[in-house]
Amino acid sequence: MNLKFHEAPINWIHQKLNKRQFLIFSSMLVGLTAGLAAVILKTIAHYINDAITYNYNIKYQYYLYLFFPLIGIVLTVYIVKRFLHGKLGRGTANVLHGIIKKSAFLPKDQMFSHVITSAFTVGFGGSAGLESPMVTTGSAIGSNYARTYHLSYKDRVLLLASGAAAGIAAAFNSPIAGVLFALEVLLADISISAFIPLIIAAAIGALCSKIILQEGILLSFHYLQPFNYTFVPFYALLGLLAGLVSVYYARTYTRIENKLNRNKEKVYSKALVGGLILAALIFLFPPLFGEGYSSIMTLSEKKTSELMANSLFADYSTNEWVVLFFIGAAMLIKVVATSVTINSGGNGGNFAPSLFVGAFLGYFFARLITLLGITHLPEGNFTIVAMSGILSGIFHAPLTAIFLIVEITGGYELMIPLMIVSALSFTVVKYFEPYSMDVKKLAKKGHVLTYNKDKSILASLKISTIIETDFHKVSPETKLGELIEVVAHSKRNIFPVVNETNQLLGIILLDNIREVMFKTELYDNVFAKELMRQPATTVTSDEPMHAVMRKFDETGAWNLPVIDHNQYIGFISKSSIFSKYRKVLIKSNIA
Repeated sequence: MNLKFHEAPINWIHQKLNKRQFLIFSSMLVGLTAGLAAVILKTIAHYINDAITYNYNIKYQYYLYLFFPLIGIVLTVYIVKRFLHGKLGRGTANVLHGIIKKSAFLPKDQMFSHVITSAFTVGFGGSAGLESPMVTTGSAIGSNYARTYHLSYKDRVLLLASGAAAGIAAAFNSPIAGVLFALEVLLADISISAFIPLIIAAAIGALCSKIILQEGILLSFHYLQPFNYTFVPFYALLGLLAGLVSVYYARTYTRIENKLNRNKEKVYSKALVGGLILAALIFLFPPLFGEGYSSIMTLSEKKTSELMANSLFADYSTNEWVVLFFIGAAMLIKVVATSVTINSGGNGGNFAPSLFVGAFLGYFFARLITLLGITHLPEGNFTIVAMSGILSGIFHAPLTAIFLIVEITGGYELMIPLMIVSALSFTVVKYFEPYSMDVKKLAKKGHVLTYNKDKSILASLKISTIIETDFHKVSPETKLGELIEVVAHSKRNIFPVVNETNQLLGIILLDNIREVMFKTELYDNVFAKELMRQPATTVTSDEPMHAVMRKFDETGAWNLPVIDHNQYIGFISKSSIFSKYRKVLIKSNIA
């Protein structure tokens, strides 16, 4: 085996360590590499952002700055089209699809493509976050490391998740949230022993961020107050409201995505339209520019008038009701800006936007209750817990949301309201949206997610790999006598009847012709078209496996014909599915 220079030392270590030891060693390397990739991404994006926004308050530079997101989106589209063959898997759904349908193999280019493209998109002011690209980058690093050293499927998935955990940990300097994200979103069945690689990778990823970038708490809130149990009803109401806003976020994002993706071939036209829409939105609501963390900090410091600077509402920044309207509108429009940024050709994620929406929702809710004279609520507290509620609702990951907010804000005293708001938001969203926003499209295609082991294995099976084609075909004009000869030389009890263009006309079951098989006087007078019957149903070679199994259950059939483009292909049987399922289960080592 020919090894590259940098692979030889690790391969030597692989030979010296047992499987468990090498997995832990590997998680350290994956965590370090993913953490460094996250640091590089943040550094490049923030350097670009600092460069283009320097002194942007000068009149002409300010209007130019409105169009920087357009430049970032067009650059991203150019890179994807020119160097990545027009393909760039985005979001957590891309990682899950890799786990489910591609045996946890992610393309090698995803180890660097998301770093470059998202740095341009977000660095130039695109209204999206860097965290999802970091997750994809870390996952790709873990997957390709495992591929290089020929690790098993189970270890490959674990290292993929370790890379994702390290990416989240480095992005937010939050190792606990990184581990929980991997557990809640990416992994299905997990043993206690698997925690160790995840914890190691996440800790190293966070250390990269802390040592190199000197980052402490990402969002420091100076106006937090101790938890007051008398406000529990308001926290509960906020949790319900966060759930509804999360549903709005998911559905609005998807609706815009569908509209922008109607013309997939006109990528530059789509980028231009998206960039111009984004410029208009930023002109109306300047806080929509970029990730939004600076706006969250402005809100936490109660400098709400600064949010309205350079906007049409700047002259009304002393009117509390106008400010409240502005904050509420910016919260709702942020979803539009994010969807336009990503789906017009940019690259980014929904972590930062969900925190933005949550922060603005929490402040809006607390300030509204105060202005109405109902009671005086601490805006800082409600801003923090609402971020957790939106994050929980959008990603269907309440534990990640709770501990992420605690780690990035230092709001440990608010653990109880964080739990209340996250749980209620998650409950509301699950009622309206059974799947999280990132994976809803996968579920529609039958690529069922990893938290259901049986369905996940079924989803990984491809019908095209288990089609049986050794059935003797007969024409509709075949005589009974000729059919008996076919039966005598066949090991099957089903005979497809096809015409000259290979279209399936019907099937003949051996059980249905037993009574006439030995009536020789019928051999020249009865034809296949008289003996055939219509199959209970048919399937296609690209049909989701869960839909195929449903057809088996509904019809009671044991074999179903496969038809593609009106052409007979073969049959698929329950026994072949169960056999393949068992092999995958053993190979995956998750039984």
